[in-house]
Amino acid sequence: MTFIIFTNVAIFIVLLAFLYILNKKHVKFSNRVFAGLGLGILFGLVLQVIFGATSDIIAGSVAWFNIVGTGYVKLLQMVAMPLVFISILSAFSKLKLGSNLGKIAGLILLLLIGTTAIASTVGIISATLFDLDASQLVHGEEERERGATLEEKVTEVSTLPEQIVELIPANPFLDLTGARSTSTIAVVIFAAFLGFSYLRIVRKERETSKTIKKAIDGIYSLIMGVVTIVLRLTPYGIMAIMARTVATSDFGAIYNLGKFVIASYIALITVFIIHLIIILLSGLSPIIYIKKAMETLLFAFTSRSSAGTLPLNLKTQVERFGVPEGIANFASSFGLSIGQNGCAGVYPAMLAIMIAPTVGIDPLDIRFIITVIVVVAISSFGVAGVGGGATFAAIIVLSALDLPVALAGVLISVEPLIDMGRTALNVSGSMVAGITTSRITGEINKDVYNNPKMKELGES
Repeated sequence: MTFIIFTNVAIFIVLLAFLYILNKKHVKFSNRVFAGLGLGILFGLVLQVIFGATSDIIAGSVAWFNIVGTGYVKLLQMVAMPLVFISILSAFSKLKLGSNLGKIAGLILLLLIGTTAIASTVGIISATLFDLDASQLVHGEEERERGATLEEKVTEVSTLPEQIVELIPANPFLDLTGARSTSTIAVVIFAAFLGFSYLRIVRKERETSKTIKKAIDGIYSLIMGVVTIVLRLTPYGIMAIMARTVATSDFGAIYNLGKFVIASYIALITVFIIHLIIILLSGLSPIIYIKKAMETLLFAFTSRSSAGTLPLNLKTQVERFGVPEGIANFASSFGLSIGQNGCAGVYPAMLAIMIAPTVGIDPLDIRFIITVIVVVAISSFGVAGVGGGATFAAIIVLSALDLPVALAGVLISVEPLIDMGRTALNVSGSMVAGITTSRITGEINKDVYNNPKMKELGES
């Protein structure tokens, strides 16, 4: 068995070497990303067919693949919190942004929360059309264990007033480590306080403010330099992640829960189409949006991490869509923990409609539907932008609606597959918020947006 594992690892290394050769031959970054995606899917399928998803050989091989795949995501997460902090602080140092700060922040929040409310409505409609009922789903041992675990987590969920208090950073240095589920929004709040302090200094101590601005700009450039270095590893990371995902997917469980998977993706695709309509109503081309956002959404899809996608999100908004850095910083940072359309919108709403019949609630009762939409929108604050954010959001919503949380555990087998689409939708929502806000305020660079040539995200 050990020999077979090392043979698989050797093949994996050869594939990595092939991507490296493409890099040396100066093949476009985007083409290398798609090459990594294709190689990962193909290699994963071969391993799945030969050895089966649950074999020890697959487990042993994937452990080695994770050095590249999980390692890459961790590198992106490493830079995510410092990037959130310096991005928000940098936004305040942009003098042009200062006068419109309240309007910009308000528009971004309105778009994020508004699209989440729309996403929850779409989730409700999809669950209703497919007649999803949690009591009809297959219950396995693993699902029951997951359900019991979720029930235990209910005690960790705070009331709404307590959740709001949790957003306030008592120890910003602890939050910079990402120790709490609300750490991201707490870091945003801390950076905002420093930003307002900077604006006071600008008015009262001009020379001091210039020194502070130079320091902020210097740190921002340093962090973005690290981001660029890490992004160059994207083709290798995507290949490793996809090889692992495909090789370990339980296609039998996906088949058994196929109706839920299909209903979920129809809802996610519908919300994405709504994103495109918003772009169109803003007077911009949705086709250009799809073309230029594809790499970033693809990485979000494969990595299942909104936080890990933050650097790509930010660079895409600024370099490809012509969104001012300040607005892009706010939209991408806020989008990590507020108004996640997929994880905090579609998913909790679908679960609520599925589980309601098990406790005698009519899921078509208009009062119940309105309650679900309102609760989902309010609860979308502070959802973590890493793996597990959707589960956290679901627990909050189901608890607030007094619905049994344990039934959500039956979906554990298809969680990874659905989470891929949810994460991509989360990231799309934050990019649309940034683009639309900059369009409304008249600060978007339309020449950059409409330029068919795209700057490679892996370039400095």
